[in-house]
Order: sequence, then C-alpha cells, then structure tokens
Amino acid sequence: MNLAAVLREHACSHPNTPALLDPWRGGTRTTTFGELERLGQQAAALLLQKKLRPGDVVLVLHPMSAELYVALLAVFRLGMVVMALDPSAGLGHIERCCRLQPPRAIIASAKAHLLRLVSPALRRIPVKFTIGWPVPGATRWSLLRGSRPCRDLVEVPDDAPALLTFTSGSTGEPKGAVRTHGFLLAQHAALAQSLELTPSDIDVATLPVVLLANLASRVTSLVPDADLRRPGFIDPAPVVRQILKHNATSSVASPAFFERLALHCLEHGITLPSLRKLFTGGAPVFPRILDQMQRMAPNADVVALYGSTEAEPIAHLARRELDESDHAAMFGGRGLLAGPAMSEVALRILRDQWGTPVGPFTRSDFDATCCGPNEPGEIVVTGGHVLKGYLNGRGDHETKFRVDGETWHRTGDAGYLDARGRLWLLGRCVGRIDDAHGRLYPFAAETAAYQDARVKRAAVVADNGKRLLVLEWYDPKLPGDVEAIRRSLAWALIDEVRIWDRIPVDNRHNAKIDYPALRHLLGEAGW
Repeated sequence: MNLAAVLREHACSHPNTPALLDPWRGGTRTTTFGELERLGQQAAALLLQKKLRPGDVVLVLHPMSAELYVALLAVFRLGMVVMALDPSAGLGHIERCCRLQPPRAIIASAKAHLLRLVSPALRRIPVKFTIGWPVPGATRWSLLRGSRPCRDLVEVPDDAPALLTFTSGSTGEPKGAVRTHGFLLAQHAALAQSLELTPSDIDVATLPVVLLANLASRVTSLVPDADLRRPGFIDPAPVVRQILKHNATSSVASPAFFERLALHCLEHGITLPSLRKLFTGGAPVFPRILDQMQRMAPNADVVALYGSTEAEPIAHLARRELDESDHAAMFGGRGLLAGPAMSEVALRILRDQWGTPVGPFTRSDFDATCCGPNEPGEIVVTGGHVLKGYLNGRGDHETKFRVDGETWHRTGDAGYLDARGRLWLLGRCVGRIDDAHGRLYPFAAETAAYQDARVKRAAVVADNGKRLLVLEWYDPKLPGDVEAIRRSLAWALIDEVRIWDRIPVDNRHNAKIDYPALRHLLGEAGW
C-alpha cells in the first residue's frame, strides 16, 4: 500500500481539518488536509514534467514546513524514494551519502542550493528544484501551482523503498537506512500507539518522522518557530507563545528542546496547561528532565521514549510510573530506567560481545546466549518496524543476525531487564570500562551523578588506566559539591573528577555525550 493513500483518505473525509500550522511571514500559515492533497497532486505533476519515474531517488533538503510535506507526499505518491540527510552533519556527510546513493533529483531551499558551490555531489544531480528564491539551473517549486493535478497514485508493494536516511557515520562510512512503504506504515502504527496519536490533537512537531505519523493519524501539527537543527540552543520564547496561542495538546522532542522550554517557563513563572501529552527521547532522558517537563506542563502525562534510527520506538516509561525505589536504584548505580518494551517489538539481552559478529542462531541456541534478569548485555530487538538491513547490505554484518530465519537488530546499547521485565539502560557497549577495578558501565555512574541538581552534564571515560568523571555545571558561579558527588559514587571507584566548561554533545539532538570529542579535548588539555 502506498503511504500517500492514507493521506488521500483524510483529504476526502476531512478536507477542511488543519494538517499543518507553520510559521509564515511573522504569522501562522494553515494548510488543511484537502489543500495538502491538492498541492501534492500538483507537485507530482511537476515532477513528471521533468521525466522522473517510479524508483528514482529524490534528495529533499528543506526545513519542516508545508513545502517539505507537499514534496514528500508527491514523491511517495509517484513511487519514488525520498532521500533525507541530517543538515547538521556537514558537507562531508552529504558527499559520502550521495556517493553511496546518487540522487536523480533534488528539491531544496534556495539556501540549501548554495551548497552546490562547494559540493560536487550536489552539482552532479541532474534534476533540480528550488523552493523560494530562484536559483540558476533549478526549476522553481512554486510552478506546481500552475500544474494540472496528477490524481494518479502509483500502487507499490509493501517492500517498495519509500524513504532513505543515513546514520551519522561518526565511526566510519554512513549506513543507509531504507524504509519501505510497509515499514513506514508499521512504524506509524507503533508511533500511533506509543504516542497516543488522536485526531483533533494539536501537536508541537519537532521530528519529521513524527509529523509524518501525525498526518497519517489526522493530527494537526504545529511547527515550532525555532531552528530545529539545534534543539538545545533554540530561543524558547516564540515556541512558548505558539503553544499558548494555539492551545497545543502534545509534543515529541529531544530532552534538550524540552529543557530549554522548561527553564524558560520556570524563569518567567509560566505554565503550559493545554499540554496533555509530552514524549521525549532520541537521547538519554534522566529523571530531572521529566520533573522539569512536569512542572512546565502540570496537566500532561510525561513519557520517556527509548529507540534508535533502526527501531523507533523500542521502550517507554511514564513519569507517573516511577517510584522512590526506582529513583534510589538509578542514583545508586543501577542505570537509567527505560520501562517496558513496546508490544510491537520483541526485545532480548544478548551477552555483551559488541564488535564481534554473532549468529545465525537456532531458537534454542539464541535463548541460551541471552541473559537472565538483572544480567547486563547488549539490547537486541526485532519487529515490524525494526529495520531489517541497510542500503547495499553495508553494516548488516555488524548489526544484524538471524534466529531461525528472523532478522534481529543489535542496538549496540548495553542494558538489562529487571525482574518485572523493565529495560534499564547502561550506555553504549563500546563505552564499557574493564580495568583493574573490574567492570563499569559509565552510564550507571553518569545517571547517579545527576542527583545533584547543579550538574548539567556528566560523563565517565577511561584514560591511561584511570576512571575520570567529567562534570559540567548549569551555572559555573553556583557549582555543585564535588566531594559529595564523589562520595555518592564511591562504588564506581572514580579516580579523578574534572570540571569542564562545556561537554561536547551530538549535533542532532544536542543531548547525547560525544565521547570521542570529549576524549580528544581531554587529550589536548593534557588530562
């Protein structure tokens, strides 16, 4: 089934329902489901005029907006493949990804087209469209409004590619994640359940895949008036005004995004009473973030989500389900509680042997290789919305294995299941420390360090046989009690505690510690 068919149904049954509310010329622009379908038909006609055909790969580089989703739906309805790249990953990432899969066409903002000046890969793309200002050599996207609508919708099998994204490639060549139409529909079903997507909701949409799920669920999406490429550095004031003006009811975002909103609301004595559901993930979600979100939105159910590019979502945890014993366990070194697995996935803990290919297994051999309750290992999953393989099989050998013919995905994350079947996270398997003191999963110590509310970020790394705890304060003028933190982590046998002005984080969510960058900085400082 073509994913675009779901949107066509909504356009027929609820043509006047707002699909998108996005910032536009200092105000808010409303695009209904009916308008989205009509514009998608006209955009499809424009693509056909340029001789694009089913199966062609179309690179789309544009911020979240009505234009972006008109382009996506036009590509989907014609049986083409959307190629999406992380704009924060840099020019080198674009070059590598386009080398792995050369696009047939590009649809991009005028600003993105400027990259052609320095990117041979983008210059080689044969068919070019520009959204906004005219660009030499590119067809103006606005011409779609004069096109005769293409009402045809290409029927595709469930295994037909629909969306191609790439891993960051921070540890080597990026891997291409190919999502089929069937996969996206399965992911939509999983997200619809985990995010409780309900028609008539107004969702503050910060993630493109969630906005796509919103459209499929007839949820109105409010696009934040913010630079979502850097969620941890947004100006929160315009977003807060949007939420209050439109009575937004839900949101899914990075913890860094919500922290910006929550601290702004606390500073100005504001609450957001219309919000009823808040979900955060994409990076570690520590208890204090959930508490900040709850104070900001007192009427909301606040939920932490755990997942990955290849499997999203995997597990979920509502703040209301946490009790004192859970907090004590997290602050005592048990790790970060992520909650039970989603019903759509099967989750097991494989004995930690990251870096070594595993399988194939028979079911009995697999069961014997998996860990029991409270035994740490690597988190592995399978399910309808779990990616079965990468583009051209690159990366499958390291991250996939089969059990009686069924494909499982290795997350590379360490964790364990408690006696109640809840998942606890311990960080990346590659970050595990084995030294003279024994074994330490750094995430366990980092989670415990956050019991001091003045700690903004904490990271544990091994260096020359020593265990280092690196701390960043919220306010350097109001530092935490280093000795008290050290005493609370006595079980972790930390050798040194260092204070750092700004611990580096990932570019996408601005919330995950960038350990290689941190080690490099520590090395430059002579530590």
